[in-house]
Amino acid sequence: MIPVVVIAGPTASGKTALSIELAKRIDGEIVCGDSMQIYKYMDIGSAKPDEEERDGVPHHLFGFVDPRDNFSLADYLGVAHSALAEIHSRGKTPIVVGGTGLYIDTLIDNIVLDDSEPDPQYREQLKNLSTTFGTEYIHDMLKYIDEQQSLKISKNDEKRIIRALEIYHKTGKTKTELNILSRSQPSPYKSVWFAVDIDREVLYERINRRVDIMLQKGLVNEVKSLLDMGVTTDNTSMQGIGYKEIAEYILGECSLEEAADMIKQRSRNYAKRQMTWFKRNPRINYVSFDKTETMLKYCTKFI
Repeated sequence: MIPVVVIAGPTASGKTALSIELAKRIDGEIVCGDSMQIYKYMDIGSAKPDEEERDGVPHHLFGFVDPRDNFSLADYLGVAHSALAEIHSRGKTPIVVGGTGLYIDTLIDNIVLDDSEPDPQYREQLKNLSTTFGTEYIHDMLKYIDEQQSLKISKNDEKRIIRALEIYHKTGKTKTELNILSRSQPSPYKSVWFAVDIDREVLYERINRRVDIMLQKGLVNEVKSLLDMGVTTDNTSMQGIGYKEIAEYILGECSLEEAADMIKQRSRNYAKRQMTWFKRNPRINYVSFDKTETMLKYCTKFI
């Protein structure tokens, strides 16, 4: 099995600094576990570590995707599995670092994704039913075939309801059945997980300060450059917090001050969701935010 260290947690919690110092001590190389830092030309808003921050530690899968391309979770898994195997083959320790819980969990647990093709015609039929009778109607359809999945999806979440029904229509298996099958392949990784234990109010202060710094570093110009090169607000890359709001400012839909306030608020909300996601993971070892050296010794000893 391939040994892998995971450093997860919310935005602005100190994952980058911890991972780089740890990599130096255990001869590690860092692999991106963040759905925004994978994009080229999106450095400031994604808080991507620059060359100085990396301090000579090799980084993989940072800034390699064109922001005009809609890069999926399945695409990420393909390159991430290859990166982990390649790092291990050279006798180094891969360290997966990021805050995108879905990406990291799916990678480390070797979950096989549903690869059924969309059915536009059937999808349109379901949308028509939703429009005519309401989303609760199609939610009841889902409950009839897959009650367990229906409990996980809000009655108002039309997109996820339709996808679950579409999967059954295409494969003959419910989403619940496929989820069980997706975990039937053993993981090739032996993993140890860490996250920074940080007070929520301290984290929120760090988030607010980070947004101010991003604006000072030129976030507005970074977003302008993306728009000039043909990236649109419909692209997946532009859905990231920071980019979406600044694009709205550039397009005249809000003031810069309003955009900054929205970035801070949405970043705090996102951090709260991240903390909730990772708290459900019993594998994570939490290390103290305010005791860096003790934290590193703990991580190194544990590994």
